[in-house]
Amino acid sequence: MKDMIRYKGYLGSVHYSDDDQVFYGKLEYIKSLINYEGTDVAGLRQAFEEAVDDYLTLCTEEGLEPERPFKGSFNVRTGCDLHRRAAIYALECGSNLNKVVTEALEQYLMTHSPCSGSD
Repeated sequence: MKDMIRYKGYLGSVHYSDDDQVFYGKLEYIKSLINYEGTDVAGLRQAFEEAVDDYLTLCTEEGLEPERPFKGSFNVRTGCDLHRRAAIYALECGSNLNKVVTEALEQYLMTHSPCSGSD
C-alpha cells in the first residue's frame, strides 16, 4: 500500500470513494479498527490525526497500553531448507538466526527500490 499518512508513529491508509466523494482510511498494522474520513486532503489529514489522538487519550483514560504498529518482531515462513541453511550459517559465523535475518533484510532494503505497483 503506497498511499499512507503518518502521525505519532502510526500509519494510516488513504482511499477515495468517487460515489460518496469522500476520502477515507483506517489505522494500519494494529488490531483495533480506527477509521477516519474527510471531504478533502486537509480534512482527511486532520481526521486522521484526531483519530490517533483520540485513540491515545482513550487508552490513557482506560489504563490500557496503546497498540503500536510495529513491535520489532515478526514470523517468517521460509521453508525447511532455507531455515536450516540460515541456522547453520549463523552457527558457523558465531551469530544467531535473528541477526542473520536482520542483516539480510537490511541489505535487501538498501539495494531494492520501493515497489511502484498499485495497491
